[in-house]
Amino acid sequence: MISSLPMNSYERLTARLRGEPVDRPPNFDITMQFASHYIGQPLRRYYLDHRVLCAANSAVQEAFDLDLLQAISDPYREAADFGAAVEFPADGLPICPTPLLADPADLGRLRPPTPETGPRMSDRLAAIHSFRAQAGGRVPIMGWVEGALAEAADLRGVSDLLTDLYDRPAWVRDLLAICCNVAIAFARAQIAAGADIIGLGDALASQVSPRVYRQYALPYEQRIFAAVHEAGALARLHICGNTTRILSDMAESGADIIDLDWMVDIGHAAQVFGDRAAACGNFDPVAVMLNGAPAAVRDATLACLQQGGRRSISAAGCEIPDGTPHANLLAQAAALTEWGDHG
Repeated sequence: MISSLPMNSYERLTARLRGEPVDRPPNFDITMQFASHYIGQPLRRYYLDHRVLCAANSAVQEAFDLDLLQAISDPYREAADFGAAVEFPADGLPICPTPLLADPADLGRLRPPTPETGPRMSDRLAAIHSFRAQAGGRVPIMGWVEGALAEAADLRGVSDLLTDLYDRPAWVRDLLAICCNVAIAFARAQIAAGADIIGLGDALASQVSPRVYRQYALPYEQRIFAAVHEAGALARLHICGNTTRILSDMAESGADIIDLDWMVDIGHAAQVFGDRAAACGNFDPVAVMLNGAPAAVRDATLACLQQGGRRSISAAGCEIPDGTPHANLLAQAAALTEWGDHG
């Protein structure tokens, strides 16, 4: 039996996480490039002007029945405010051609930014304030931080950081501690601004061994999520790639919601997570959402819900690709309504 009809997005999410009846499962697709171009804005403006980000995500949320407003844009918010030289092409992805920590000795000169004064971090806070005024209590608002390992890679460069894990592990831990503290401060500031959820991106974590994940990623995710919960928000863990080997470890992070990329078996993941976290995902964003027909999107959406369990949340395995047919996003929304609450 479906209760509390009609439900708004906030009610839908909180009930789903408790395993209670909902009118339909929540839709947690991540939109960035797609959102910007949906309203005809170049990516540079989306990344650098919170007003464009808010307009884009509000439009997408309304048009395609998403169940969150998201202040996510790119991985360089914290890095830019640390002092990294990030370039923003007019309508392309941001790049950081020269890592800030080109030499290990540079760590001693690293100055952690504060969320309220860092230009890019404070811009995200402004977006969350705007979302809160627009839809607070009706649509969940999602802020975002980089995981300590991911942020360390942004500052040092992926290849050098992976080498550092073996050549100078104590140095890496010092860097991770700095990155973790900045993430905690940024998460707290976003929650104070009105965020209901803090997403944490830790993409590099799928590229290291489970042992390295447990040593250099998981402890910092746990610290960040503990601070998120202490501040009264939900935690969402997002690690791109095949995370099958670390599913059980990810469930120990403290995340309430764990995103799964398309190559992970969502049914197996849901069994591993048990009551510790809700599985979110996870059909292929390219083969299904970008290049598939609406019927394929419908079938994939329903299959993920069937396998993901009573608390699962719908989403593509990663970001909705730029250029995705609108009919495919509408097919996902229709499939969620069709599914309703299966008990």
